[in-house]
Amino acid sequence: MRTFVRSGVPNQNRHCCFWVSLLMAVAMPWLQASSIEAADRPPNFVLIFADDLGYGDISCYDSSGVKTPHLDALAEEGFHSTDFFVPANVCSPSRAALLTGRYPMRCGMPVARNENVAKYQDYGFAPEELTIPELLHPAGYRSLMVGKWHLGMEVEGSHPLDAGFDEYFGIPSNYESKRGKNHNTLYRGKAVEQENVPCEVLTKRYTDEVIEFIDRQQDDPFFIYVSHHIVHNPLRPSKDFVGTSEKGKYGDFIKELDHSTGRIMQAIRDAGIDENTLVVFTSDNGPTRNGSTGGLNGGKYCTMEGGHRVPGIFRWPGKIAPNQVSDVTLTSMDLLPLFCGLAGVQPPDDRKLDGKNILPILLGKDTQSPHPFLYYYNGTNLQAVREGNWKLHLPRTTDDQPFWSKKPDKTKGFVTLKKPRLFNLDRDVNEKQNVADLHPEIVARLQSQAERIRNELGDVHTTGTDQRKINLVAPQER
Repeated sequence: MRTFVRSGVPNQNRHCCFWVSLLMAVAMPWLQASSIEAADRPPNFVLIFADDLGYGDISCYDSSGVKTPHLDALAEEGFHSTDFFVPANVCSPSRAALLTGRYPMRCGMPVARNENVAKYQDYGFAPEELTIPELLHPAGYRSLMVGKWHLGMEVEGSHPLDAGFDEYFGIPSNYESKRGKNHNTLYRGKAVEQENVPCEVLTKRYTDEVIEFIDRQQDDPFFIYVSHHIVHNPLRPSKDFVGTSEKGKYGDFIKELDHSTGRIMQAIRDAGIDENTLVVFTSDNGPTRNGSTGGLNGGKYCTMEGGHRVPGIFRWPGKIAPNQVSDVTLTSMDLLPLFCGLAGVQPPDDRKLDGKNILPILLGKDTQSPHPFLYYYNGTNLQAVREGNWKLHLPRTTDDQPFWSKKPDKTKGFVTLKKPRLFNLDRDVNEKQNVADLHPEIVARLQSQAERIRNELGDVHTTGTDQRKINLVAPQER
C-alpha cells in the first residue's frame, strides 16, 4: 500500500567538497547519515521535463489517463507529489524558473518568447543568472541538455552553453513554422547538426543522445536535462507509436514519452549507477485543450490550478523510500537548492532564491512545506496568492492580461475579475466555491501579502525592488 504523507574545480576536489557537505548534513536532525552514507561520490541528476503535460494525462496521476507503465514505475519506486507547483503557465518563464530556482519576474523572463517576432530579438535568458549546471560544475559534474530550449538561443549570451551546459543537442524552441526558419534545425552545441529534421524522429534522437552520454559519463557525476517537445503541438509521434493509445495522436505522443523514460532508466541500470542517480520527472505547465488536468480547473495560459499544478515524481533507490504519495506543497524552483545540497555545493548567497532544499520532505523526515506563500503570475500580472490551502484570486482587467489570455475561454479562468475570490483548495481544489465573504480576515491578509510581493517582484504597472529588468517593450502585448 502507498503511504500518504500529509500535508571549474579539478575533479580530485569534488569528493572532498561532497564529504564536507555530508558531514554537515549529519548534524541536521532531519537527515540520517544512513540515507546517503553508502555513496562514494555525489549523486547523478536526471531531470525529465515534459511540455504541456497535464496533471491528469498520465496513469499514475489519473487512472483514466494514458497508460504509462514506465512513469508509473518511477512513482511507485519513489516519491509522488500531488501538489507540485510550477511558477508559470507557459513555456519560457517556467524553464527560466526551473534552471535558476527563482520566480520568472525575479530572473527577468516572465513571458514566452517567439523567435519569429521582431520585438523578441533581444529578449533572452539573462547571462547574469546562475543555473543548475553552472553551480554543479565546481563539484565535478558534467552536464548535458537535449531538446527544446525556448530561452533565446539566438540572443547573445542566452544559449544553453552560455547558461552552463557542457553539451547541448536540440532545437531552439517549439517545432512550429511560425517560430521562424530554424524551427526544425537541430543543433549540436552552437553548430548546425541537421536542417529540416522531422519532428517524428526527435524523441528517439534525444533519447539516444542521453543513453550515449550516460555510458560515456557513468564513472563521474553528471546532470542531464531532458527537455521534451511532448505533448506540445504539433502532435507527431514516431510511426512506432501511432495507434498505440486510446487517445489519438495526443495519447500516442505520451506513450512515446513513457517509452523514452523507460529507455533512460534501463541505461541507468545497465551502467550500474541506479542507486546513485536521482531521477525527477515533471512538466513545464498545464495542458492545452487536448490534454487533461485530472479535474482541476483551467489549464495552460491561466492561473487556475490546472495551469500551475503538474506531475512531480522523484526516484532515488535506497535513499527515497518507495510508494510515497505526498500532498506537501513543492515547486520546480526547489530543484536547484536540492541538487546543490546533495552535490555539496553552496547555493548563491548574493541573490534571493525562491526554491528550498526539499530533501527532508523527500526522505519522509518533514511534512511541512517550506513555502508559506506561492505567487501565481500570468506574464507580468500577479493574479493569485496562496497560503497553505487558501488561494486568493486578485482583481484584474483585460489590459492586465498577457496576450495569450485576453480573450474569454472556458480554459482561461478569470480573464477579468472585479472583486477578489477566495478558495479553500483542501475542500475545493476545482476553485468553484468562492468563500471570500465568509473569511474577510483571510482575504485581507492575502491582499496584504500580494501588495508586499508586488512591491518586491513587480506587476504590470509596478517595477519591483528585486525584479530583473525585462528586455521588452510592453511585455504583455504581442
